[in-house]
Amino acid sequence: MQHIETYNYSTDVKRIGGRIGSQRYRECFENTIEETVNRYEILHLVKRVGKEAGFTPRMIQLLDYYINFTRDIDWEEGGQPVVYQSLAKTALDLGVNERQIQRLEKALADVNAITWKDSGNHKRYGQRCEQTGAIIYAYGVDLTPLAALKADLEAKFFEKQAHDRAWMETKRQISYYRSQIRAGIAEATEQDDERAGQWSIAYEDIAVQIRTNINLENLNKLLEAHKALQTTIYEGLTRYNAVKETKETTCSDAQKDAHYKYPKNKISNKLESNISVLNSSNECSNADEHCETEETLVPKTQAETKPVDILRSAGLQHITLKQAVSASSQRLKNYLPLEEGELTWGDFIEAAFRLKNELDISQTSWGRGCEVLGTSGAALCVILADHSTQRLFNPIENANAYFCAMIDRAKRGELKLHNSIFGILKSGGEVKSC
Repeated sequence: MQHIETYNYSTDVKRIGGRIGSQRYRECFENTIEETVNRYEILHLVKRVGKEAGFTPRMIQLLDYYINFTRDIDWEEGGQPVVYQSLAKTALDLGVNERQIQRLEKALADVNAITWKDSGNHKRYGQRCEQTGAIIYAYGVDLTPLAALKADLEAKFFEKQAHDRAWMETKRQISYYRSQIRAGIAEATEQDDERAGQWSIAYEDIAVQIRTNINLENLNKLLEAHKALQTTIYEGLTRYNAVKETKETTCSDAQKDAHYKYPKNKISNKLESNISVLNSSNECSNADEHCETEETLVPKTQAETKPVDILRSAGLQHITLKQAVSASSQRLKNYLPLEEGELTWGDFIEAAFRLKNELDISQTSWGRGCEVLGTSGAALCVILADHSTQRLFNPIENANAYFCAMIDRAKRGELKLHNSIFGILKSGGEVKSC
């Protein structure tokens, strides 16, 4: 007589997944959606969190494909979203082989995103109710564990948002200190300070292009390096100006009005923004009309308004950041963080500063350009020099000389940067005479 034993397995411990013939396999049939969820909200969380939760792009692609195979009714309370499409059909749709699909499924199971409900012969098949669309029976990939991950995914998503905000804020601070450093180097160059070259070399060492592959820890170290260099330059210039003999004195209200080149107060990230200089010229016109020196009175038109007149004559007030970027060559755009969100004038000036080295424009010439036209005006001159080296007819060979010639024309009030920029935008090609 044949003896048959029956085993009653305990169901106190709830496990996930398993292959046919295993205890875990039998118990996985009891796993259902505990609370109705939106499948696309979960998919959105997975895509936003990504590698922070262990999901690679290929894993997300397969998960996206499987979620779109299911229906909303499968994700309601008591439902069980099972993908019962054959492995071969999935592989054909995604353009890979079956082994790659199996490896991706295993990776998804390792992060508790899926499990399996296999038939006795490991085939995947199922049937839905024609009236309701609910699954009657199905064997294949079970997405039920993914619904249980929603709370963890939301927590990781908030952590990632906080990390990304900190990363972007650190990047903005670095851009601010870079503008301060460049202004300090330009001032030291103008004053023939022998330390200008040393500071310029130190800046080149830390003026790396900031990409998203730099983690927050290394970005903070880079920020500290910029702070240290900015402090060194500021203290050096302060001591230099303290001992420098000058015959000029400022007016009684000079402490209230920032000089157009060397502001005494800390300013925003867009250092020496020409737009702010031009807009502030009207306020400066109400200042005292007489500033005394030891020998004579300097007319207001020479002491205050002439630099603003140079900027207006060059047409800087007519050029927007979007126009400047659009008129730039691909060589300059390679230095712009285009994939990191909205650009600023600081990003544009930084890109031009890096491009000037490629064009062999000297630091002295750059400092002279910043003195006459401000940093954004000097940056625009760099892109015009860049275009002139690449034009088909009569390309220039000495970009540094061309840059200096533009600065000389600006001092005489003959430079029309806006005409050249608009000409590039209109033709989409070569730079015209400015």
